[in-house]
Order: sequence, then structure tokens, then C-alpha cells
Amino acid sequence: MSTSPEPTAGGALHRVNPAHLSPPRGFSHAVTATGSRLVFLAGQTALDGDGRIAAYTLPGQFRTALTNLLAALAECGGDPSRLARVTVYTTDVPGYRAHAAQLGHIWRELAGRHYPAMAVVGAVRLWDEEALVELDGIAVLP
Repeated sequence: MSTSPEPTAGGALHRVNPAHLSPPRGFSHAVTATGSRLVFLAGQTALDGDGRIAAYTLPGQFRTALTNLLAALAECGGDPSRLARVTVYTTDVPGYRAHAAQLGHIWRELAGRHYPAMAVVGAVRLWDEEALVELDGIAVLP
């Protein structure tokens, strides 16, 4: 088993990747956390400050949705290293897979190499009709 502790004042996240599971790429198999505050981050799409979709490609929407998710987390006093869980909902799983390398680059650019436990879930449609992708998450703050 491989664990990657990331201690911080008042808490730590440990990313756990058992050796007998397929090697994770862009996620961790499990994350354990100690801290004093959980932050539940609502689903974020590519909406801009005026409530309009700000991008029309899957990578563009992923960038904006992740930016929005991280802005909500920052407002709570957290940063990407504090994310324990992120779920990605998409109306286009084949498109998500086709853009996986580009989406990984966007993740590393905005969130670094702090990979939470993640899942990608296909959806018929999202609340915002033009949305192709939505992200929600859970963070643990000290």
C-alpha cells in the first residue's frame, strides 16, 4: 500500500493507493483525513457571475467549473490540497475520456498534483441545460 501524507497545521490528508489496485492516474483510490472542519462544496458548472454558461467546449466548461469549485473552497479558507473527494458529472462520458489529457492538464494547472478520491458519473442532463460538466466536492480544513 502506498500512502502520501500531507500534514498541515491542525489536520492531515493521506492519499492511499493500494499496490494491488490499478495505478491511479489523476485521482487517489482513497483519502483519509483528520481535521476540524468539513466543507461540502455544491455542484459547480461553467456559470459566470451573471449566471450564464461561460464556455461551450467540455474542456472550457471543466476549467470554469473547477475554478468555481476552488473559489468556493477558498472562500471557506481552503486550497486544493484540502480536497478529499470530488465527483465529476458529465453529459458526455466519451467526450470526457477523449479530452482526459487536456482535463488533467487543467486540473494540474489549477489544483496542482493534489488528487482527491474521484469519480466520473454520466448524466442525461445537468441542472443548467447547456452544462456539459459539473463538479462537487468535500474538503477537510484544519
